[in-house]
Order: sequence, then C-alpha cells, then structure tokens
Amino acid sequence: MQLKNARILLTGGSLGIGKATAALLKEAGARVVITARHGDRLKKVAEAIAAFPIVADAGDPADVERTFSEALDHLGGLDCLINNAGVGTFGEMQDVTVDDFERIFRVNVFGAALMAARAAAIFRKQGTGGHIVNIGSTAGLKGFPGGTVYAASKFALRGMTECWQTELRKHDIRVVLVNPSEVATAFGRDGKEREPAPNKLSTTEIAHAIKSVLEMDDRGMVPELSIWATNPW
Repeated sequence: MQLKNARILLTGGSLGIGKATAALLKEAGARVVITARHGDRLKKVAEAIAAFPIVADAGDPADVERTFSEALDHLGGLDCLINNAGVGTFGEMQDVTVDDFERIFRVNVFGAALMAARAAAIFRKQGTGGHIVNIGSTAGLKGFPGGTVYAASKFALRGMTECWQTELRKHDIRVVLVNPSEVATAFGRDGKEREPAPNKLSTTEIAHAIKSVLEMDDRGMVPELSIWATNPW
C-alpha cells in the first residue's frame, strides 16, 4: 500500500497506540481521520498532527454511521480502516457481571464489527481493494488471571478477523490483526498516559509495526502480527 495520499480512518486516535499511529501515518503523507469519545483531547491531537477529528463512540451504531458519513465527506473515499478503539475491565471470574461483558464487547467486538462491515462495503463498491487493521492483544492469544472479559473480547476479535479474511480476500481486501503485549499507554487509566518503561513496549514501536504491515505491496498480506516485549519482567 502506498501511504502517500492514502485515505485512512482510525478509531481511538486521541491517546496511546492510536495517537502514535495516526502521527506516523501523517508523516508518511497519508490523509488521516481520527475518532474518539472525548472531544477536547481529540481536537488537540488532531491539531498537533494535522488530522481530521470526528467525536464519536465506536461502540454506538448511530455514531458509526455518522463517522463514515463525515469521513467520506472529508476524504472522498476510503483506503484503510484501523480498528483501534478499545476498553477493558479486569477482575476475578466470580466478580464479573453481565454489565461488564456488555460494556466491553460493545466497543471491542460489536463496534469493531460494525466499523469493519461498513468499511468493507465501501471498499467493494469502490472496486479498488482496501485494508482493515484490527488492533487485538496478546490477551487474545492466551488468557490470564483477571482477564475473563477483556481476553474474551480479544479472542472474539481474533475469530472475527479470521472470518473476514476468508470472506474478503477475493475482493482484494486485506484484513490484518495486530496483537501488542503490554504497552505503556493510558489504557485503563482514565486518559492518563503511563510513563515509558525500559522493559515495556512503546506506542511508537506498535505504530511502526502497523505502518510496516500496511506498506507491504498489495499483492501480499500479513494475516496476524504479535509484538512481545523481550523481557517484560
């Protein structure tokens, strides 16, 4: 994929991996639309990296439709969707509630599915192929204590990704799953970024991984990429 002038829509773009990825893609010459729920923070990031902001909840079907309407008005089409928006909750299995599942799955699973379906329809209509990058987690590869809800949502995203790959390859639409392990971000910290740690992954490293996958020539694809800290302990 040629990133210069590529039309990219990225959810969860106001913090962490999304923010770093949007900035890197802008540096490469892409036209980038970023979304997030918190308008003030989103607009500051958009101004800093010259991206186009859309205040929206990726887990709200009405917001999903509005997101694509505004993005298409701005971009004139679409070449890539990056499903980065995600939320999490953690606790022992006996403490998990239905509300926990509904809140996390609404964004991590249902929202990602709605966004991907809408993007795939646009790609097929354009007839020029396209790219969908789902940001998963190594929590979707192996469970861990306290991870019942979050890991389940990432296992679900991994399963959906594999299904979409089989459905969309014949339309030259590449669907990629990127699984970061622990990254020093604001995830689970109410928007407060963590300090970088020498033994943890950085958002920039994940952004470079996403960019490298996208830059592969369109004749090939990377179905899944997992990025682990060498020695996180």
